[in-house]
Amino acid sequence: MTQAYVHGYRPREHERLREQAGALVDLLHFDTAYPCGSTVLEAGCGVGAQTVTLAQRSPEARFTAVDISADSVAEAERRADRAGITNVEFRQADIFELPFDAESFDHVFVCFVLEHLLRPVEALAVLNGLLRPGGSITVVEGDHGSAYFHPDSPAAHAAIQCQVELQAEAGGNALIGRQLYPLMVDAGLDAVRVSPRMVYVDSSRPELVDGFTRKTFTAMIEGVRESAIAAGLTDPESFDAGVQDLHRTTETDGVFCYTFFKGVGKKKRRA
Repeated sequence: MTQAYVHGYRPREHERLREQAGALVDLLHFDTAYPCGSTVLEAGCGVGAQTVTLAQRSPEARFTAVDISADSVAEAERRADRAGITNVEFRQADIFELPFDAESFDHVFVCFVLEHLLRPVEALAVLNGLLRPGGSITVVEGDHGSAYFHPDSPAAHAAIQCQVELQAEAGGNALIGRQLYPLMVDAGLDAVRVSPRMVYVDSSRPELVDGFTRKTFTAMIEGVRESAIAAGLTDPESFDAGVQDLHRTTETDGVFCYTFFKGVGKKKRRA
């Protein structure tokens, strides 16, 4: 994969991913399920934040979960063991050098991975090659340009932009959600359908105020503070003011919105 993971691999990031998965499970996965006996590849499983949900929701399917980071794979295995998951095999592997034969899987699942890749269409094409004809690939990505909130804050938008620019410098794209449809079509997938999944948060939804606005999105922005300052994208006072304003949206009169995009496509059947 070669690109740097801009969020890092610290325990705090592992915790953020866990919070994100828990907060968004129904929004992102209510319509994801795999039939009994089907084989599913999760490409870029990270610390297993999505893996546990996938495996629990399709207990009769067989999953292979891979990630480029050995430490992340080890954490994912520990998480699956704690959850009593027995239908997942974990392996360390690079998306561009996967150790599987062509047409080895019935389905592929990719979540929050393409945003970190310099060549997302090529990655999708590689994964498409691992699908059996008629098999499906599901892709989930966010789009930081979709974040808006009340009270509005130029400082908060500037802090978010720091994360967007750092990810671009690392070879990724924090705005990739809006591009899912053309990316999947360009990779040769058929019958592509993309649906927006908007997270709307106000004080009547305290679980999302804490789990998403505070512990997922704002924590992600906070996590790039030192890198953004070192890169000359901001200064400590400006960045901290932006983060403070993001936290301001978690108060009783605050509102936060963000949109994820979920695409599903199929491998073309042979004539």
